[in-house]
Amino acid sequence: MAVNVTTAADDVESESTSRPRRVAKRRRRTWHLHLTLSIICAVSCAPVLYAILVSTQNNAQMINFDLTIGESFLANVNTVWNDRALGGYMINSAIMAVIIAVGKSITGLLAGLAFVYFRFPGRWIVFFFVLVTLMMPTEISILALFEVTYDLGISGSMAGLTIPFLASATAAFLFRQHFANLPANLSEAAQLDGANPIQFLVRILVPLSWNVLGALIVIEFLYGWNMYLWPLLTVSNRDNQVVQVGLATLQQSGEGQMYGPLMLGALIASIPPILVFLALQRPFMRGFAMARDK
Repeated sequence: MAVNVTTAADDVESESTSRPRRVAKRRRRTWHLHLTLSIICAVSCAPVLYAILVSTQNNAQMINFDLTIGESFLANVNTVWNDRALGGYMINSAIMAVIIAVGKSITGLLAGLAFVYFRFPGRWIVFFFVLVTLMMPTEISILALFEVTYDLGISGSMAGLTIPFLASATAAFLFRQHFANLPANLSEAAQLDGANPIQFLVRILVPLSWNVLGALIVIEFLYGWNMYLWPLLTVSNRDNQVVQVGLATLQQSGEGQMYGPLMLGALIASIPPILVFLALQRPFMRGFAMARDK
């Protein structure tokens, strides 16, 4: 019995001494990986850090490549927030981006439901044309969209900014692929329970699609937030303009090209998309992981 206890104690001691050796050996093998990742992170963060630095400086400091914190931060804030009313532009962009993200999510869910659970003639032909639109940039149809919104009398309004972009081929394709990978007996069970297609979508499919929905909302919110050309062409009233067009006005501020206000405005305008991504980070990553596995 004593021999067994001694042997067990020796095994525990050898295990405790070998574990740090394995950890040290593993670290020696991966030091170059950590160094490479650190360099990549530093290179990725350098432009943002430099933008933060420039946002506190005036033109003279920026042109001289001064790497010290400037004294013009409050003046730049006054230019961005008060003189150019960037806050109002951000509110308009937020409303537009939310409407576009929600609208595309709803139409994408309905399209995915139709393509997977409905049998109608020409279904694959319609889906093919939906996929074709993925290869067509918005600029191709922008003149036609402008004529349609102008004839309807909604050009320049929030309806004119959002209605042409409430349908998305990306959303339809994403939900179609997701629904196609769900068990086929879900639809049969819902029909036996007397659920209509909308009830089946809301009660069964949507709870099973939160990750895909979160990923889509992040993508479409960024799409709406970064929209520039369409609002520039259709909105004539400055009070109804969006943040990307507002940022373009910061390039000329009083004394000519002003880099401090421009950098500060870009940093402020990046805050809402970052908050949306942080709020939906978990479903966003899970949604892309599901798409990759499929």
